[in-house]
Amino acid sequence: MELDSPIQDVKGVGKQLSSKFNKLGIHTIADLISYYPKYYEDYSKITDIAKLKTGKHTIKAKINQVSGRYVRRGMHITEAIASDETGSARLIWFNQPYRAKAIISNKYYLISGDFDLRYQKFAMQNPSCELEGDLPVNSGRILPKYRETKGLKSNQIRKVIKNILPLINSTQETLPGWIIKSNKLISRSKALYLIHYPKLNKDIEAAKARLGFEEVFELTLSALIIKQLNSTEKALKIKFDLNLAKDFIGHLPFKLTDDQRRVLWSIYKDLEKDIPMNRLLEGDVGSGKTVVATMAALMSLKQGYQVALMAPTEILAKQHADTIHSLLKPLGMEDRVGLLIGKMSSKSKAISHSQIKSGNMQFIIGTHALIQEKVDIKKLSLIIIDEQHRFGVEQRKKLIAKAGHMPHVLTMTATPIPRSLTLTLYGEMDVSLIKQKPENRKPIITEICSPNSRDAVYDKIITQLKAGRQAFVVCPLILDSEVLKGLRSAEVVYKELKQGYFKDWRVGLLHGKQKTDEKSSIMQDFIDKKLDILVSTTVIEVGVDVPNANVMLIENADRFGLAQLHQLRGRIGRGEHQSHCYLMQTDSQAPTRRLRAIEGTNDGFKLSELDLDIRGPGAIYGTAQHGALDLSIAKLTDVELIATARNTAKQFIEREENLVQYSHLASQVNKLLGVTNLN
Repeated sequence: MELDSPIQDVKGVGKQLSSKFNKLGIHTIADLISYYPKYYEDYSKITDIAKLKTGKHTIKAKINQVSGRYVRRGMHITEAIASDETGSARLIWFNQPYRAKAIISNKYYLISGDFDLRYQKFAMQNPSCELEGDLPVNSGRILPKYRETKGLKSNQIRKVIKNILPLINSTQETLPGWIIKSNKLISRSKALYLIHYPKLNKDIEAAKARLGFEEVFELTLSALIIKQLNSTEKALKIKFDLNLAKDFIGHLPFKLTDDQRRVLWSIYKDLEKDIPMNRLLEGDVGSGKTVVATMAALMSLKQGYQVALMAPTEILAKQHADTIHSLLKPLGMEDRVGLLIGKMSSKSKAISHSQIKSGNMQFIIGTHALIQEKVDIKKLSLIIIDEQHRFGVEQRKKLIAKAGHMPHVLTMTATPIPRSLTLTLYGEMDVSLIKQKPENRKPIITEICSPNSRDAVYDKIITQLKAGRQAFVVCPLILDSEVLKGLRSAEVVYKELKQGYFKDWRVGLLHGKQKTDEKSSIMQDFIDKKLDILVSTTVIEVGVDVPNANVMLIENADRFGLAQLHQLRGRIGRGEHQSHCYLMQTDSQAPTRRLRAIEGTNDGFKLSELDLDIRGPGAIYGTAQHGALDLSIAKLTDVELIATARNTAKQFIEREENLVQYSHLASQVNKLLGVTNLN
């Protein structure tokens, strides 16, 4: 067998079991080796039978008086007596008739399981038992627990792993010797053995330290290589025009925040170089990223270059076009702004394509329509990507390829990213933060509510509607579900509100199963104040800007993730009026840690750190788009590990190490280069 041999080649894995492994993403022996445990249960300590108490235990004993019988409804029970020098204990197995024949008398076994009351007598229930002297699989040791699937449990996975231990022990080293020595890491083969077969808790820690370091090292090395490669490309130099910047700022109906000014200066310094800018702009919801993007584009427009802004939805693209059009109008540059979206007529698209090709349309705002083959943007100097995690790598590459050269890239996100995650996943980017909100924005008042206070919440919403404001009501489901009982669906809530408490108000319904045109029409009606209340699913999470909407009720708020709650709440609080967000719980239980956190702060950066901590080790998913980026071992809250791995990656490049010498590392890095947000 080799590492790339199919899992079916392993002893004890037939065609049927291999299909179960496939469901877990395990197709080869290498996949199984890197299928790390979720957690461990310690059965390594042997307890005298006389000292048994309720709970998980391992005993070393001989087994006798084995008998089996069928009881009601075809259930089979096997019973036995286990004895050591201190006493005896009952053993019970359910529906395991093979146990009676398999047990050898007068031999010592390691027996592990739960000791509890059964049929008014204490017994070890469904224990694992293995002959003493063999390398144990499911008893008498620290047991790794794996993510399971139907028909494939951890005990089966452990048996198969035992059969590939020789391959694990012969695993080749993947890191240079100086990295292992300087970071006091154990070898890769030892780490892989100990992660699946630890003897002590410190073995687990040593294995995680090595494997976690390698995960983060690979990510950060990939990021730094991309940054190095980008620095060899040539971009168009874009001169900074101070008078133009002053003229733009002078016509703004508000004052720029210090954060906006600082970020803009960093962007302008980048644009003046022929090294392509690759900057990530993080700004919490409502922090004013669009103004920054417009000012970044301003200098390109002045020099006759083109700028492309790609948004994830047509509604958001239209909003950007309207906002940017109004921002540039005082400067007489509004006619340079154009829109390109899928919903446009063929004639309108043809006109836009012609204007783009000629260079007359300089500020091109659109969706995926921008990357169609017919679009020819030869004077493209700057790409602005909004809500970057909504786009795939290939889509971003296609847009960049339109220029025929490497343009400057400004990536924007309203999802605050923890610093530890920024250093790994976005390590090739320069990062700018806008934490301040515009002066006229008031903090959103957030309140946790129990279902028995529903009428009182409705009364508060009506008060705001009477004042001319609008409200969102967000539900976790489109339709009622038999599986997810207790969760409120948008369809049902819409009917309830329309026919009941809010029958005198204009109520609309928006969800993901509606056609694109229908969704756009409903959203536009809400923006145009033709609706008072919009009942919606999370489709309104990103990009909807309705300053007049200052109330949000989130149904079953305890079922949403922290980051998602913050993004949803960000749809309000975008105007001058005081905004209110009501978090309606599923029941009257004590509020969860997530709800208390969202109620206590509007700071998205604080919430992002807490969210990462709640989600646990390696939880890049939800922030990144590709599952290949999820970490199996490393904790993204382990700042020391991340800093060490990143510094080592820098040293690797500074020492001009030949990546090709390390085949596994080279393979991992090349794979990551293809799936990260880097290029």
